[in-house]
Amino acid sequence: MGGTKILAAAINSKDGIIARVKRETPPGNNKEKYIQSLAEIVEAVVNELHLSESNVKAVCLGVPGSVNPFTGIIGLAPNLRLRNFNIGERLHGLIPYPVLIENDVNLGALGIKKFGVGKNSKNMLVVFIGTGIGGGLILDEKIYRGSNFVAGEIGHMVVKKDGPLCGCGNRGCIEAVASRTAIVKNIEKDIKSGKKSVLSGFVKNKERIKSRALSQAINQKDPLAVKRINEASETIGVMLAGVSNLLNVDMIVLGGGVIEAIGKFMMPRIKKSFNKNVMEGSAKGLKIIASKLGDDAALYGGIPLAEEFLGVKV
Repeated sequence: MGGTKILAAAINSKDGIIARVKRETPPGNNKEKYIQSLAEIVEAVVNELHLSESNVKAVCLGVPGSVNPFTGIIGLAPNLRLRNFNIGERLHGLIPYPVLIENDVNLGALGIKKFGVGKNSKNMLVVFIGTGIGGGLILDEKIYRGSNFVAGEIGHMVVKKDGPLCGCGNRGCIEAVASRTAIVKNIEKDIKSGKKSVLSGFVKNKERIKSRALSQAINQKDPLAVKRINEASETIGVMLAGVSNLLNVDMIVLGGGVIEAIGKFMMPRIKKSFNKNVMEGSAKGLKIIASKLGDDAALYGGIPLAEEFLGVKV
């Protein structure tokens, strides 16, 4: 579930992803319309494969926000404008399948642990860098959700005192400093101040600068893009070093749209900053690696979620 798109797939352990459907998130702030759109996309996948009701063991939702997977309640999903909303109950009223919910990055972490590069990791931090920055924690091979189900909100660690305003209401969160949104804001500010860039046309035409445009700018060695992405990479490395010193994980997996688009540029710089700031003992044996599952990580995470909550293996 995203602020701009909803991606649904039919998936099992044997065949992987069998079918997928992507649709735009309905505009406006209409909860009923949103729930209806979720029911419709689920049925679209079911109909595409001509599945019977008994073929579907669970519908798992990945929510960009704080959720309680035991009650089905979204605490806060700012990009979806949903607060204290029992989406599990409401959606189950429209479809005949069990409904499970989980934070989207937690689902990604579960998918990476079971099907991706984290298979052999015991303690793992997953960080997705895109429009925002989200995190998921695997500790002792299990997802760690925290006392109030908000563990892993790494994007809201403050890294710059009195820094830019974040969507959470705080200032200087790493999401407001080093996400794609933050990188783009800084580049746009530079261009508006008169600095030259291959991205100037986007600003002039009031077009959104997406990850692909950042990748093209890096390939052309655009000085503004290089500078701002360098800064973000260094800040991310410092943050990861701090978390590593706290938790002593054995693997850090980076994913999300930004890493997919410009990971080759960012990863060495993130690692360099990490190594400069981490304690030697904490870094011993630790791997920093890019996810290979992309957006599919969260889809695969539905399989272990269904096993955890329903005791079913698919």
